Amino acid sequence: MRANAMIARLVIWALKARGGLAAVVITANLSGLAVIITELWLSGSLSRLGPDWIRSTVLVGIYPTLGFLVGVALAIRDRSSHFGWLDQGRKPTEAEARQLLRLPIIITARAFAVWITGVIVATVTLMRVTPDNDPAVMAALFTFGGFESVGLTFLIVDRLIRPTIPVVAAVLGPTMHWSSSVLVRVVVSWAVAAALPLLMLIVVLGNPVADPADRVRTAIYLSVVGLAVGALATAFLARAVATPMRTLRRALDRITRGDLDVRVPVGSTSEIGRLENSVNELVANLRERQRMRDLFGRHVGTEVAERALAGGVDLTGDVREVTALFVDVTGSVELSTGLPPEEFVAKLNRLLATVVTATEENNGLVNKFEGDAALCIFGAPIALRDNATPALRAARRIRDEVVATGELDVGIGVAHGLVFAGDVGTDTRLEYTVIGDAVNEAARLTTEAKEAPRRILVSGTVIEAAAPHERAKWTLYETILLRGMKKPTACWTDTHQRPTSTPSVNGSQAAAPSGTADPNTERSAVAEVRTAATETD
Repeated sequence: MRANAMIARLVIWALKARGGLAAVVITANLSGLAVIITELWLSGSLSRLGPDWIRSTVLVGIYPTLGFLVGVALAIRDRSSHFGWLDQGRKPTEAEARQLLRLPIIITARAFAVWITGVIVATVTLMRVTPDNDPAVMAALFTFGGFESVGLTFLIVDRLIRPTIPVVAAVLGPTMHWSSSVLVRVVVSWAVAAALPLLMLIVVLGNPVADPADRVRTAIYLSVVGLAVGALATAFLARAVATPMRTLRRALDRITRGDLDVRVPVGSTSEIGRLENSVNELVANLRERQRMRDLFGRHVGTEVAERALAGGVDLTGDVREVTALFVDVTGSVELSTGLPPEEFVAKLNRLLATVVTATEENNGLVNKFEGDAALCIFGAPIALRDNATPALRAARRIRDEVVATGELDVGIGVAHGLVFAGDVGTDTRLEYTVIGDAVNEAARLTTEAKEAPRRILVSGTVIEAAAPHERAKWTLYETILLRGMKKPTACWTDTHQRPTSTPSVNGSQAAAPSGTADPNTERSAVAEVRTAATETD
């Protein structure tokens, strides 16, 4: 961890310091030159310079010195041209971002050109001052040493610009440069760590003019250098791949658990960087899908939203046996004209919140809000073995909570029967709805319930379909010919106390309840027929 922190501080310094890039590049190239000089010394090549070795050394060192000075000047210029936006404390432009991605290959190509020229100059110069050395061996040593320095320079500069990649990605979006791909990094790391040191070792061992002891000594040196460089290059490569992959794995684990508050830092323009960006896009899409699911669920209900998202947009539906519950506010016109609009809406929202909670906690669906009314369905889209009992339970809860608040007065009607439940509309606009006599009957019962003492009226088919323990909580109220209906409907209302006997569902026989919430206003259990309205639909 301490070594990683030290490397991170070195990278940040090299980015911010004016001469940081130059120092890193020159150090990489000088290290390659130092390896070559050490090889020549250990193999005995420098001992063949003769008595005038000082003059020979000066001649050989002219080009490396010039190359050093030119390299420093170019590296300082690269620092200013590629990182000027960093000094100015701003984001790079698109052109600056693309130029920064090309920096490793630009510096590497320039170093390659300098080294190739240097190999030719150094080989020719050394062969003039030391004719006893083998020219092929000298050229090979300089060539392989130069390639080693060039490869090391590429890996170092590629690592150097990595902290700027998130800023570049923010400007360019998902992007990738061929020079920073995983394949290129692996090949260059292999060349620096294994191929070039082994090739130099072969050249040294095959030097025909070197003493056996010198060859062994040089071979040991190259082996040590190869092991050290190989370990470092492999460690950096493994870390460059393993660290982001570990971060990606952890992010995907969190996404799998449903945690969408995840963002992976984009730290590369390789395939891994594209993968990091793809994970971020995946999270963004999932968050948007979840937001749409929540928003859609608020409008049509969670079950309908899940059904629509899972089944697409095909027009589908079927005939279901459901229980419909209708809630409507009594005297809403007078309330809306007598109260400020925001106050009336606040009261209405509190009522609808009660309706939603009572319905959903009893496995129902609030199908739609119609102004100051609400239609709730039990048994669709999720089928229930018994949909009448939870509907009756929800009706009592809504009425009790509305009475407790004392803000509004409502009527609640509940009916049971076959309806069409499904999507209606067109391919561009769909609505999940229920259509059938049960819905119409629940709406008509709601109108009558506004005049009933207990504010709930339930059709006999609902009581007949309910469980016995729930049925015992209801008593026959009266039989009414509802508007638009051909036959009278036996209407039931709830009572706090159990009736002495359970009246028949069809209303032909009914025993009076032993007690009601308001005995002075409750109707006789013996049904009387009255016509609530003579007009039909």
